[in-house]
Amino acid sequence: MASPATTQTVRPLDTLRFDASGPPQITSVVTDHLRLLGARTDRPVHVDAPAVGTTLVGGGFAPAHAAATWADPASGLADEATVQAATGIMAVHGRRDGTPRGLAVDYAATATAVLAVQGLLANLVGQARGAAPAHVTTGADRAGLLAVSQYLAAAGADEGEAAEIAAGGPPFASADGIVFELETLDPGAWAAFWKALEAPADALRAGWRPFQFRYATACAPLPAALHTTARSHGWDRIRRAAAASGAEVCALRSLADRAAEHDGAAPWSLTPSTAWAAGSVRAAGAAGGLPAPPAAGSLREPAGPLAGLTVLEAGRRIQAPLAAHLLGLLGADVIRIEPPGGDPLRGMPPACSGISARWLALNRGKRAVEIDIKAEADRGRLRDMAAHADVFLHNWAPGKAAALGLDADDLASVNPALVHAYTSGWAGRLDDAPMGTDFMVQARTGVGEAARPDGEPPAPSLMTLLDVLGGLLGAEAVLAGLLLRERTGRGVRVDSSLLGAADTLTGPALRRAARGQNPRRPAGFRYPLATADGWIAPADADARAAAGHDLRGLPTAEALSRLRRHGLTATAVTTELSDLHHDPRFAGSISRDAHGAPAVPDPWSFA
Repeated sequence: MASPATTQTVRPLDTLRFDASGPPQITSVVTDHLRLLGARTDRPVHVDAPAVGTTLVGGGFAPAHAAATWADPASGLADEATVQAATGIMAVHGRRDGTPRGLAVDYAATATAVLAVQGLLANLVGQARGAAPAHVTTGADRAGLLAVSQYLAAAGADEGEAAEIAAGGPPFASADGIVFELETLDPGAWAAFWKALEAPADALRAGWRPFQFRYATACAPLPAALHTTARSHGWDRIRRAAAASGAEVCALRSLADRAAEHDGAAPWSLTPSTAWAAGSVRAAGAAGGLPAPPAAGSLREPAGPLAGLTVLEAGRRIQAPLAAHLLGLLGADVIRIEPPGGDPLRGMPPACSGISARWLALNRGKRAVEIDIKAEADRGRLRDMAAHADVFLHNWAPGKAAALGLDADDLASVNPALVHAYTSGWAGRLDDAPMGTDFMVQARTGVGEAARPDGEPPAPSLMTLLDVLGGLLGAEAVLAGLLLRERTGRGVRVDSSLLGAADTLTGPALRRAARGQNPRRPAGFRYPLATADGWIAPADADARAAAGHDLRGLPTAEALSRLRRHGLTATAVTTELSDLHHDPRFAGSISRDAHGAPAVPDPWSFA
């Protein structure tokens, strides 16, 4: 292979070429990302194959191949709709409405495409470090299970949810018809906002808990009085109340609005460091400021293409922790930087063996070091650790890393080979951006419109769509940074964002809007059909024909048999996530970790 020090490259896949084939929902994202990373193709992309097959060649690497399928053929899952139904995506997304609902965007396919690109990049990073090439396989069913992994973990916990799972939630509407999202992480700001609007005291008190836990439960059964209060005031009054209280509001924007301002930027950016890493890029070890590795068998044994690499993660909530979790699944040693006393989210209910089930879904297998980033001595410890690490990953508030002396340039001075990764809300790309949280980004970028078909009021999903997809893109960006480091001998600053996740997810809709077409899917799109004892979801191509059958008096099994006799593809909708453990469509794939928390399968296999 070409020496990393002599390879002339600006992007990680420069000088490589690819061939790709498969369903357009997956293949289009794969090819877009490979091109943005520098790869080229001379051949047309074939979209008539049932599985995605992508091969990268050149650059001194052995050919790298990734295959992605919808699912195991025996499962009966054949497209986006059936995967959403079986994996629980429809159930979680539908909690706000009280019945399962399909996402009108191709969420599982998009996630699968990002996982496939991750597998290709990890393969090349492994090759650059002396590992043998491997064939990577992933699937939309695994992507769907990963997307609901936190909700699945909570459903299998030792105790119930801390907040009620029932229909309801934002967005709100003003008296003059502005539909808006509200965001605050502070109960005082929540109370002040509603008091300024003269909401009943008992309603604002009762509403805080479901609002606070909506990220965990994907629903928020708020008192009706809060919606009534919002509808009794104009938008200007609501904005003034938000500004005075410290809460934030964001009017839902349309896909046409987002298409008009879209700058065409990639979902991540890679900026090589100006510092030169002397000699060849080395794998981090346990020397210097890093804690000693765990004893054999105490954690997941290192394996995979990133074995021997060290990731420092200072992440909160979902986006950065999920990105680091994926890097750990690929073999990296992940060390979490937690505040004194540990991450408070470890105690977030419901728990398994005393530890938050949701926290385990994102953080199992990681090591932890407590660092007080407000103390200079502890920041010095963190800089010492970064000097011997391969990746530093965080999702602090904008500007915080620089204020602490822990930004990319600061850490490059102690480790020129470091990949410094920042997973943010907006990546600094919008001047008028509100708080960079999942539901606010959904509101601002048109995801609320894209997630629901034509004829339905736009509403952001209360499933954490962008936090999860943002975590996937963050891991993809880190892998691209690691590969660029291997090929250039320089460290890299990597930036990804929830905004990038939103634009990736809504890409097809944004392109329709830019052409002046209706960007939304047709009325009734991916709406499950009721049976006597549940719901079924037909494949997208068979939905119109399936809707012509009255299945409400038939048990689900008989309803499926009837459709199959007519040559139509459909599957049962998972409504209770705890049932996935015994679902024959995922036989043996869902396990339990050492704490008893449900664990979904790794999203790729390498052979």
